[in-house]
Amino acid sequence: MSGTAHALGASRTLWELVARRAALSPGAPVLIQAADDPADDRTLTFGGLRDRAERVAAGLHALGVAPGDTVAWQLPTRIETVVLSLALARLGVRQTPVIPVYRDREVTLALRATGAAYYAHPGQWRGFDYGEMAARITGDLDLEPRALTAYDALPDGDPALLPPAPEDGTEVRWVYWTSGTTSDPRGVRHTDRSLIAGGSCLAHALHLRTDDVGSIAFPYAHIGGPDYLVMLLLYGFPAVLFEKFAMPGALDGYRRHGVTTAGGSTAFYSMFLTEQRKRPGAPLIPTLRLLAGGGAAKPAELYHEVVAELGCQLTHGYGMTEAPMITMGAPDDTPEHLATSEGRPPEAMEIRITEPDGKPLPAGTEGEVRLRGEAVCKGYLDDAQTAEAFDCDGFLITGDLGRLLESGHLVLTGRTKDIIIRKGENISAKEIEQLLYEHPAVGDAAVIGLPDRERGERVCAVVEQPEGAPDVTLEELTTYLRAEGLATYKLPEQLEVVSALPRNEALRKVLKYKLRERFA
Repeated sequence: MSGTAHALGASRTLWELVARRAALSPGAPVLIQAADDPADDRTLTFGGLRDRAERVAAGLHALGVAPGDTVAWQLPTRIETVVLSLALARLGVRQTPVIPVYRDREVTLALRATGAAYYAHPGQWRGFDYGEMAARITGDLDLEPRALTAYDALPDGDPALLPPAPEDGTEVRWVYWTSGTTSDPRGVRHTDRSLIAGGSCLAHALHLRTDDVGSIAFPYAHIGGPDYLVMLLLYGFPAVLFEKFAMPGALDGYRRHGVTTAGGSTAFYSMFLTEQRKRPGAPLIPTLRLLAGGGAAKPAELYHEVVAELGCQLTHGYGMTEAPMITMGAPDDTPEHLATSEGRPPEAMEIRITEPDGKPLPAGTEGEVRLRGEAVCKGYLDDAQTAEAFDCDGFLITGDLGRLLESGHLVLTGRTKDIIIRKGENISAKEIEQLLYEHPAVGDAAVIGLPDRERGERVCAVVEQPEGAPDVTLEELTTYLRAEGLATYKLPEQLEVVSALPRNEALRKVLKYKLRERFA
């Protein structure tokens, strides 16, 4: 990390980081809104971001928003969303971002659990009326939040009337929601400093430059939103925002703004590859030099496909709502490490591999992954969930399984819930998924354990097939897996072919609990 970026990373609060970057690079672009019509593209500079956020903060303050309040916002990936969030950071209020795809049940949960006094929404967006939903659900709450439409018009006021900016970056002022990989989202408590630490980890690993152009194609309300924004503020380069991300339509925005680094998660890598294969030999995005992301497992073969076919580097990382960036692959890592690991943690992130009782295990041994560091959240809104999530040494129990290499790289091997116990034998779902991905008739796969009276659990493979691929059978896949050396007791006993695996809206992570519900 450069000296300037390192110094900025020591900022006490997110607002202090915004102000310091604006003073250094007032005229440099930071946010570029990609529109369907290039004539409607918009750009905001670092100085403009600071100034506009201050005016919006003053406007919110005039409406009655004050420190101590909680503001929920459910908004798409737009310049205005970033401005509103930073305006709230300037005021020092607690804010809870909500993914736009959430509906009555999840939004009610967020508003009730946080006691939100205000709820900002986009009005009618993508065929859904958020204002109508707000009217429908807020009357059932103990504290009825005031609904604000905040799509293209934001409150405006005089910054001279603002109270002093917050100075304590360790106070919990953010509540993020786990992205729906379990049936009930949980409120995760973050501070300005934990978000800055997460973004610093990402920036440190990727070796980015001031002449880079990034991209945010996922919901800004996801924990990856501030993660990425912190990186922009540390290094002083812009990102292209995509309010509606769909292939191949989004490609024009990447090309005309010269995006050099893109990504999001494994599903995004696959989407780029699919488009590249429609025009082999011609660079999909001529300026692209790096795909980077995390949030879901990455098959090793996918790394090699991206490098060979897209002609760029791929670095994959490991993060979660509770700790937005834990490890990240670096562009100068070896191909073996980039293909098979999640990268290394920064100095500020401590990873411990343990037995289920918390006893530390040596390097190279598989066990539970536990974390401690500034980027780790302060727990959950529910105190009982917090007590269960942290061990006696203050390490977060992630629920992931993995091993640390002597080099410091982390290899994830599955989740504790992804261990299928068949006739008393433990089976890793990830091991089978990695092999299935390499079969030409499989586009993507999820392996789950289903209740079975005789075996305890049986192994079920749920697969998507690429367009035009011949129908695949269970016999064909088990024959292939045997040939790849998979032990007989690990072979799937059930195959389900689906048109699309169920995924969350943020990083397109497969929702295995929905598959278990459907096929049990």
